[in-house]
Amino acid sequence: MPPGGYAWWYVDALSDDGTHGLTVIAFVGSVFSPYYAWARGRGRAEPENHVALNVALYGPRARWTMTERGRAALARDATSWRVGRSSLAWDGAALTIAIDEIAVPLPRRVRGVVRVLPAALPASPFVLDPGRRHVWTPLAPHARVEVAMREPALLWSGHGYLDSNAGAEPLEDGFRFWTWSRATIGSGTGVLYDVERRDGSALSLALLFRPDGRIEEREAPPPARLPGTLWRVPRPTRADAGTDPRLVRTLEDAPFYARSDVASRLWGKEARGVHEALALDRFRQAWVKLLLPFRMPRRG
Repeated sequence: MPPGGYAWWYVDALSDDGTHGLTVIAFVGSVFSPYYAWARGRGRAEPENHVALNVALYGPRARWTMTERGRAALARDATSWRVGRSSLAWDGAALTIAIDEIAVPLPRRVRGVVRVLPAALPASPFVLDPGRRHVWTPLAPHARVEVAMREPALLWSGHGYLDSNAGAEPLEDGFRFWTWSRATIGSGTGVLYDVERRDGSALSLALLFRPDGRIEEREAPPPARLPGTLWRVPRPTRADAGTDPRLVRTLEDAPFYARSDVASRLWGKEARGVHEALALDRFRQAWVKLLLPFRMPRRG
C-alpha cells in the first residue's frame, strides 16, 4: 500500500425484525482520519500508522467507537487482521469479528462477536476511476450476520453485506461526491453506486447479486432523492419510476457523511437496505477535520 493510500473492509447488517443495525469497518490508512490528513500535509504518510476499527450499533443500546492507533497496534496476514484488542479472522466459511473497544463520547465498553456468513463469494473487483487508483470489491454482498454482544447485551441476526475498498491515493483526491446503497431485493441483493470524480466525470453501477454468486448488470433506475441531513448533506439515490424512496431512519449524520436505513422499490420489487452519501469536498474543509477528533480519538 503506497503512502497516502488506503484499504477498508466494510460490514453492515439490519436485524430481521428491523429494530437493530450495525456497521463494522476495519481501516488501514483511515480515509476519514484527520490525523492521516494532517500527516499527508506534512509530507510522507504511512497507511499502517493510521489504523482503526469503527463499530456502530444502531437501535436500542446504540454505541459508536472508532479509536485510531499506530503501526505498533496492527498485525495482519492473509486470513486475519488485528488492531489493539479487536480482530477479524476468515476461516474459509465465515468472517469472525471479535470486538473489544471503548465507545465515544461516553466511555463505555463495546465487546462481543459478529459473524458474517456469506451465501457466495463473487469477489469481482470494479475499478472506480480511469487511472485505476480506486477499486471496490463486493466480497459477499449477500450474507447472514449473527451478532452476539456482551457489552451492550445484544443478540440478533439479519441480512448483511461485506465488501472492500482500496486506493493508491487519498479518497478525496479521486472523488468529489458519491452515493452507494445495498438492499435486499427478493432472494438477492441490489447495489447502486454513483460517483462524481474529481475531474468532473461520473460512474454509475447498478448490480443485482444472486445468492449463488451470479452478478447481473441492470439498468440504473431513475434518480430519486431522500431528505437532506441536519448537516445539509444531500442524499440522492435511485428508485423505480413513479415511486419514492422512504427514509426509515438516519443512522449516521456527520458534517460530510450520512448513512441511512431506506425502503424503496427497485426493478419491480420492494427493497430495504443501507444508503450512504459522502461529500468529499466538505471533508476537505479544515473546520470539518477539527471536529472529527471528538468522534475519532487517537492512541499511541
